[in-house]
Amino acid sequence: MADIDKLIEELKTKRDELALQIHLGSKEAQDEWNELEAKWNDFSAKAKLEDTADGLSSAAELLSDELKQGYERIKKAL
Repeated sequence: MADIDKLIEELKTKRDELALQIHLGSKEAQDEWNELEAKWNDFSAKAKLEDTADGLSSAAELLSDELKQGYERIKKAL
């Protein structure tokens, strides 16, 4: 469970930092942000369900990787 808590905290921190910068970003970055927000909500819900399991399911792992990559793309675009 510590691993999932660390992952959630890392993604939340990146998400919060980008939310502050997104207002200055391009339309393309804003569109990607909106897509990632929907995925964040999905990931967050799945992670809470997985909290009682031994680890993340492969679907949640793929989603977290996609979120990380998306956040990095937005960060580079800004």
